[in-house]
Formats: sequence, structure tokens, C-alpha cells
Amino acid sequence: MEDDLLPIGQFAQLGRLSVKQLRHYDELGLLRPAYVDAATGYRYYRAAQAREALAIGLLRSMDVPLAVVAQVLAGGPGALAPVRDDLEAELARRRRMLAVLERVMAEGLPSAPVRLVAEPARRAAVVREVARGPEDIGRATSAAVRRVLAAVPAGGDDVRLIGLFPADLGEVVEVSVARVLGDEEGGGAEVEVLPGGVFACATHVGPYEQISLTAHAVLAWCAERRHGVRGPIREVYVSDPALTPPESLTTDVMVAVEEEQ
Repeated sequence: MEDDLLPIGQFAQLGRLSVKQLRHYDELGLLRPAYVDAATGYRYYRAAQAREALAIGLLRSMDVPLAVVAQVLAGGPGALAPVRDDLEAELARRRRMLAVLERVMAEGLPSAPVRLVAEPARRAAVVREVARGPEDIGRATSAAVRRVLAAVPAGGDDVRLIGLFPADLGEVVEVSVARVLGDEEGGGAEVEVLPGGVFACATHVGPYEQISLTAHAVLAWCAERRHGVRGPIREVYVSDPALTPPESLTTDVMVAVEEEQ
């Protein structure tokens, strides 16, 4: 055995990693010992490997996945770009949540005025997207909007879009966007009939990211009056987001109800 080799405990101190971590990284092939005693199984490292050990600790402190750490150590170009993108997306989500929290702090728990409205059945082109949890709903909705408008291009200023969302959100959320069709309209998307009936409805004014507050108010209103809820929550987009600032966007939040007999 060479004289410049360090036992695992001493190397752990140099590399600011635990012995358990070093063993794990060896098993993963991320940081191999310079020498393993065949008789005892003891691991030994060179002092020059401390730089690599410290780099692993630095990257892990930034929540970089081990698979990406391996790419970085191997000199893979751009390996950290997806991690940066994920952090930026998480930061944006946290900022949206902060804005919702600040609104609740300023205005209290949501209590938007709710009314009962009668809605006719509507023929519509519908596209669906799958969201990877509640935090991905915004992306999935935007994608569905793009797809349905591409399938059924706008024919005038009266285009009506309706978002359809499950009242109970799980790890996977199916998001639908319907483009209401005129009698003679068709298109490249699946055509369905949105059921009519009696709906509890409240008007949301503000960014789409805060619609959950108004949806909460509608569901609470229904629960207080013992109205059963049928089908998905509907978001009827009254404003054009391309022409309306976020704080002035108007959206009707609706849910079909079964009145108590």
C-alpha cells in the first residue's frame, strides 16, 4: 500500500463528508477509493481526492441530484442548467404563493359574493393536459389553451374559453380547456357537450394564480348551504390576458350544484 494513502476516517475530515457518505458514494461510483484492502475491505483515499469530495458536498448543499453531480464531475457541459431551471420554477411558484398569502393577510379568508346562475349546455372543443401536481396546473392550462386555439382558431371577438379542473387535487391532475363553439363551428379538437344546470358562481378579479381563493369561497358557500357539488370547477375566462393587466383579469368561477331537497 502506498504511503500517501489516507484511511477513510482521516479523508472524511479533509473532504468534509461523513464516513457513511463516502461509502455510499463509493457504491454509486461517484467517488471511488484509491485503494481497498482485499483482506479487510478498508477504504483508502489520496489527499488529491479531497477537492472532488468538497465539490460533491458543495453541489449537494445546493440540492443538486447525485446523477447531475456525477455529470458535473465528469465535465459534462451544461449539466447544471436543468437544476437552475427547476430552481427558477420553484422560486416563481413560491413568489405566487407569497402573493396569495399576502392577499389573505390583507383581506382575510376569501368570502367573494356567490350567486346561483342557470347555465345551458354548451357545445365545445375540448383538449386535455396532465399536470404533475397542483404546482404544475398553470403550465398545463397554458398548454391546453394554446392547443385548443390552434385546433379551432378564433373566428371573431366572441371566443369563449372555459377551464375545467377537478375539485380534489391529487399528485396527477387532468386539466381541460374548452373552446365554446357556435352552431356551425368545428375544428381539429374533440367536440363535447358541457352539461348545463344550476351553478354556484363568483367573479374573480385578479391574477389567475389567485383564483384558488375564489374557488375556496365558492366551495365554502356550497358547503354552508349543504349543496352537493357536481363535476369539475369551471373557470370562465372573461378577459383577454393579452390585453388585460393581471390585476384586472376577470374570471367567473363556477361549480354545478345539487340543491338540498
